[in-house]
Amino acid sequence: MIHLNETLALQSVEEFLTTAEREHLLKIMDSEIAATGWRPRHQADVLRAPAPAQEILRAATARSLHVLQRVLPSVTADGRWDYAELTEGQYIPTHVDGIPDPGTPPRRIGRIGVVVQQAEAGGEFYIETTASPAVWTGTVVGEAEGYAPGTPLTHRLPHVHDHGAVPTWLEEVPTTRWVTPAPPGAGLAYGAQVLHGVQPVRAGRLRKFVTNLLDAPAVRR
Repeated sequence: MIHLNETLALQSVEEFLTTAEREHLLKIMDSEIAATGWRPRHQADVLRAPAPAQEILRAATARSLHVLQRVLPSVTADGRWDYAELTEGQYIPTHVDGIPDPGTPPRRIGRIGVVVQQAEAGGEFYIETTASPAVWTGTVVGEAEGYAPGTPLTHRLPHVHDHGAVPTWLEEVPTTRWVTPAPPGAGLAYGAQVLHGVQPVRAGRLRKFVTNLLDAPAVRR
């Protein structure tokens, strides 16, 4: 049974990736980008990680699962890993991923990201907290959907192409920002109903991988 506190949880895994794994992932992505010519079309664009990178990242998740389950006990698997880049002037504004189709497994309980190359300046991941009711939809789920009775749901990620627009329900919400300057290789897991974003990159290039944390294995495409 999924509890609200899981969807609002935070957990770091300081050695999610070893230095050797991180360097290997950078080489894999350098080769993939050279072969495909991929370039981000906007600041939230992602590239599906190729199979060798998926294998490394899935293994890292598996060995860290016991740590993640301390605060996200319903998580049993990771989803498809995606690769993202942010360059100077780019950022991800505050948003919340939310839980799509809350009654249908596999359910997104959280997300996890790991930086493989930090920007020279800026690009820090952050979360925001608020006492405002505006982030909540008023929808409540319970045992029929696999949740503790009376579990409320937040709004979800706005589906805009570049994450460049702040959703209207967030525009006037007072929040407190908590910046997390984790080093490359550290995994940062956060519940699916946590407000979060990435501060503007001031110099250099930020390179990272992200995926969903699920309550059941997903079909990988």
